[in-house]
Amino acid sequence: MGKTNQSSVTEFVLLGLSGYPELEAIYFVLVLCMYLVILLGNGIIIIVSIFDTHLHTPMYFFLSNLSFLDICYTSSSIPLFLSSFVTSKKTISFSGCGVQMFLSFAMGATECVLLSMMAFDRYVAICNPLRYPIIMSKATYVPMAAGSWLAGGVNSILQTSLAMQLPFCGDNVINHFTCEILAVLKLACADISINVISMVVANMIFLVLPVLFIFISYVFILCTILRIPSAEGRRKAFSTCSAHLTVVIIFYGTILFMYAKPKSKDSSGANKEQVTDKIISLFYGVVTPMLNPLIYSLRNKDVKAAVKHVLCQKCSI
Repeated sequence: MGKTNQSSVTEFVLLGLSGYPELEAIYFVLVLCMYLVILLGNGIIIIVSIFDTHLHTPMYFFLSNLSFLDICYTSSSIPLFLSSFVTSKKTISFSGCGVQMFLSFAMGATECVLLSMMAFDRYVAICNPLRYPIIMSKATYVPMAAGSWLAGGVNSILQTSLAMQLPFCGDNVINHFTCEILAVLKLACADISINVISMVVANMIFLVLPVLFIFISYVFILCTILRIPSAEGRRKAFSTCSAHLTVVIIFYGTILFMYAKPKSKDSSGANKEQVTDKIISLFYGVVTPMLNPLIYSLRNKDVKAAVKHVLCQKCSI
């Protein structure tokens, strides 16, 4: 697409890996397989959390929310991403770009807050086990999850509205798989300082504060575990939070690597860096949601037993 003015911008072109056709077929197969695993794995987590009464606890309520979030997050971009491989159409409408940006922001911010709520749940379970049923009652954990979704949604409305109100009078080619906000802001022909400031503030609230909260929670958890006299008791206590800790490390580790790695200064290095950034973004958007149910199910006897129980019920019917 060539140069356009603000009033005529009705769609954006998503470059993706169009400059590397030899990679497209490989990534199509990989992403399709991973997306199917995401739908299956997270769908199973949601189903067993609903139908197995043994999993009607705060931890599995949060986990089912996380699984639903991962399905929504990937479904907002992966189907379009896959269709661009099999068709010549690599465009997205202006409104479609806004919807995709909103869902991406909402799901990302919600997951940050939700992971911190799950850390608090593990803190209470290990550090205050006798008071756990009182502190983490249904009247507590349901509003905690709802608050995570509300906070993520409000932040997304703000960030998306600020971005989509900008005038786009230059190229409408987005050098990314999706309508990633930083890639979209590069196309604006107006001052984006307000957008940058709002994103910095949002990152402090939805990235830094949850990380600090999770870190402090696990400091108390570790201190409590180390005070347990028996090795078997310490192992059991740590196993109850090891899956969540693994998910947190993968989630925040990928974000940190994406934004903290050094930038290349030469042009050839910059081109390679752009491809690397896209692949890392793909890892963050697909691999992490795929790993979440695998981590929780493989390391959790309750989930395994619940899956077998639900399957046996279906087979008997």
